[in-house]
Amino acid sequence: MNRLAGVTSPYLLQHADNPVDWWPWEPEAFEEARRRDVPVLLSVGYSACHWCHVMAHESFEDEATAAYLNSHFVSVKVDREERPDVDAVYMEAVQAATGQGGWPMTVFLTPDAEPFYFGTYFPPEPRHGMPSFRQVLQGVQQAWAERRDEVTEVAGKIVRDLAGRDISYGDAQAPGEEQLGQALLGLTREYDEQRGGFGGAPKFPPSMAVEFLLRHHARTGAEGALQMARDTCERMARGGIYDQLGGGFARYSVDREWVVPHFEKMLYDNALLCRVYAHLWRATGSDLARRVALETADFMVRELRTAEGGFASALDADSDDGTGRHVEGAYYVWTPAQLTEVLGAEDAGLAAQYFGVTEEGTFEHGASVLQLPQQESVFDAARIASVRERLLAARDGRAAPGRDDKVVAAWNGLAIAALAETGAYFERPDLVEAAVAAADLLVRLHLDEQVRLARTSKDGRAGANAGVLEDYADVAEGFLALASVTGEGVWLDFAGFLLDHVLTRFTDASGSLYDTASDAEHLIRRPQDPTDNATPSGWSAAANALLSYAAHTGSEPHRTAAEHALGVVKALGPRVPRFVGWGLAAAEALLDGPREVAVVGPDAADAAARGLHRTALLGTAPGAVVAFGAEGSDEFPLLADRPLVGGAAAAYVCRNFTCDAPTTDPERLRAALNG
Repeated sequence: MNRLAGVTSPYLLQHADNPVDWWPWEPEAFEEARRRDVPVLLSVGYSACHWCHVMAHESFEDEATAAYLNSHFVSVKVDREERPDVDAVYMEAVQAATGQGGWPMTVFLTPDAEPFYFGTYFPPEPRHGMPSFRQVLQGVQQAWAERRDEVTEVAGKIVRDLAGRDISYGDAQAPGEEQLGQALLGLTREYDEQRGGFGGAPKFPPSMAVEFLLRHHARTGAEGALQMARDTCERMARGGIYDQLGGGFARYSVDREWVVPHFEKMLYDNALLCRVYAHLWRATGSDLARRVALETADFMVRELRTAEGGFASALDADSDDGTGRHVEGAYYVWTPAQLTEVLGAEDAGLAAQYFGVTEEGTFEHGASVLQLPQQESVFDAARIASVRERLLAARDGRAAPGRDDKVVAAWNGLAIAALAETGAYFERPDLVEAAVAAADLLVRLHLDEQVRLARTSKDGRAGANAGVLEDYADVAEGFLALASVTGEGVWLDFAGFLLDHVLTRFTDASGSLYDTASDAEHLIRRPQDPTDNATPSGWSAAANALLSYAAHTGSEPHRTAAEHALGVVKALGPRVPRFVGWGLAAAEALLDGPREVAVVGPDAADAAARGLHRTALLGTAPGAVVAFGAEGSDEFPLLADRPLVGGAAAAYVCRNFTCDAPTTDPERLRAALNG
């Protein structure tokens, strides 16, 4: 065992038995490099990363390679999901130097943590124009021993270049109609009309851009925005990127048609997409959107929920194919012969037609990824349900992919929001209860006495790494959704505590946001990235949560901070709308008000009050906030001075300091929140 034994990261624990003398990211590792006068190898990955596993098997488990590393380097292993700040800083350097990035990320540093040579995956032997990992190690060691001045000069220049990349904040004004219209036009230009989604292969689920499209349609009535959202969601749901048996989405599709996924399933993707499909159903009544939202929610609860009530980070792409080999996608793909073995010849033929399984296969070695291709045939629903049930039972007998059990605060915040809203929309109290349990875990385990967040936990033990901006923002987002759904004001209070930290520890005097707190560990650069990637950026997530909290409470500092934060979206939205979707969605809410809805009843159990509450939650007005409680309740500021109307439950809708007359009629409330 090396120094990784006893850490909380499942990814690091996968390397605890390597012959490489790994260190976790800690000051002592760099002190050791300084003492020995050797460079640092920084290797960054995550547990569900296929090529991380490949490089580990080929190089880090190899005794000779490990011996060379141990002699000439101090080797540091980082889980990018536990330390997104470390990952972001060095990924920025990798992308600046090479024009591309990815994981595994391989960076060579001086003992002062300054980078001087970069790469991603390196093979064990020279291949496709790439040097072998051993050749890279030997070249770096030789440069360190013989050309030290050159190495330190390169490292210093890189650090200076990174330091000059602070974001120019511009006029700090939020985007208006013009910029949001330009963003919509930009998305239209990149839209794939035949297949849905944006751009070419590989194709990632554009959940944040779809959220913007839905909000833009709700605010403006733009049918083109709704059509792009609806068609993209349908193509994904019919493709191989969606698990047609067990629900839930894979990370991305390697092709433009959504057929062959990269098979790992991430909590954040499924939380974001569950919420998007629920919102699509809310806007359109689509049966497909309803089914996918519920199946994805059920997948998260069934397969990602931990014993402590939180949600695990990911399921691996690889699993045992039955021969002892770990193969990507082995758990999910089917051959015609396997269908026949489980279903018999007649039902196997039906399943092959229904799910698009072919003799030649759509994946590798004659296997197919299950899809729902568009076809004119009419299928018997009961028979298809039986086929799906039997295939799922048979698949459960296969070796399951590994699960990364760490609980990441930010991603659990996204899951809480998705499960709370999905449970409320479809009258599934069990999903709301799962959201409450995850929120309880975050409060109990991830928050300290100063309401500071720990980034991760595992097996009921909080990790040592401090929360970053996305943790504070996404957890606040989850708590705000939970407050609206449950009518429990304590979640609004906790959201406020977290957002106060955003104002005081993540924001500078100009209103710019940083990914790490002002009192966090000092790296070679303080990371700052307003663009959405696989998840909403901390920047745009904070803007959305700050805006919602201000709508709930009337807090001017929180609203001002949200408006300032959205200034960067004004600059980026028209140019790169695919990468600021969450910021554009927040800007839609700002332009719409957002609307503030207070629903009061004689008590929380009153049927009329509950009906108005449900109607309010189903309103499509962008970013509308909902407070629900009994007359005279002090659970929410929005309930103050909101009496019953004629002794009956009533709803109050306000916007931009102007309120409509209260109504007891759900239809009038629906009209006020859907146009």
